[in-house]
Amino acid sequence: MTALPHEIDAMRRALELAAAPDVQFRGNPRVGAVILSPDGNLIGEGAHRGAGTPHAEVAALASASESTVGSTAVVTLEPCAHVGRTGPCVDALLAAGIARVVFAQSDPNVIASGGAQRLRDAGIQVVSEVLSTQSSRLNQAWTYAVTRGRPYVTWKVATTLDGRIAAADRTSRWITSEESRADVHEFRRSVDAVLVGRGTVLADDPQLTVREGSHVLDPEFQPLRVVMGEGELDQGLRIFDETAETLWLRTHSVDEALSTLHERGVRHVMLEGGPTLASAFLAAGAVNAVRWYTAPAILGAGHHAVGDFGVGSIGEMCRLTQTEVTLMGVDVRITGLMSSAHTDSSREKF
Repeated sequence: MTALPHEIDAMRRALELAAAPDVQFRGNPRVGAVILSPDGNLIGEGAHRGAGTPHAEVAALASASESTVGSTAVVTLEPCAHVGRTGPCVDALLAAGIARVVFAQSDPNVIASGGAQRLRDAGIQVVSEVLSTQSSRLNQAWTYAVTRGRPYVTWKVATTLDGRIAAADRTSRWITSEESRADVHEFRRSVDAVLVGRGTVLADDPQLTVREGSHVLDPEFQPLRVVMGEGELDQGLRIFDETAETLWLRTHSVDEALSTLHERGVRHVMLEGGPTLASAFLAAGAVNAVRWYTAPAILGAGHHAVGDFGVGSIGEMCRLTQTEVTLMGVDVRITGLMSSAHTDSSREKF
């Protein structure tokens, strides 16, 4: 059984709904849904807007402009079959009289999967894997986390041309342009947690909040701030203010830190620490993606972005795949995925 042309168009619309910038999806997958009448007209649409809110299918059914009996539900993720903060989406679809379900990505979460089979068992026509690549890409970090049992980690770096993150006197504001900084804030809004080491907190007193964009004052759009490391910290530092929640992980173990964050529902971590923490995560094979901003400037001395993490030859060098190069004002942003040879190795300490 294959999807019809108008169903594929509806899936594209569902993906647009899932990717909407005002959707607070932290810790959850981005999901969009469209309801098509028996004659193929769009009669309802919706998106999952965060933990505890109606799932996309339920939101779409609620918005339907006419009876949904005999209709088709087009969803970016396999409808769930479990009871969480809300009921199973499968039950909602059956109760609404849906006759056909078209979805993109099979649910990789063993707790929630099985919805497609339940629908088939109930006599519903089910078509799967429609634009699945696009849906999987949209939920790349979440999918990785629920299948691997640890958060997806994106290492963000901002340097001069000669790889410095700060001058010899430790000053670093501002190496990159306003455009780069705005882009960092937008990306920070999209992750579940921002992680730094204790040394960075002592040296820079960062706030680690989203301070630009339309959701700057909305606490729902602030990531969890995470400090990693032992020793004492003054509670008057900005990272402990009331603008966002802060978690202090008093450990040097990368594995322990990521396990704790995963247990708290963190699926995507933005690593913003200094060279010591970056080296530890690289050595542990715990960096999945890199977001590197380079300014057209040279310091010649100062602090490097990363220290020794065990690479002894060119052949062992970390290389990025699926890279993209983007101009950010006068800066250059390079994004890419860490090659599989440098991820998920044994964990190390810093």
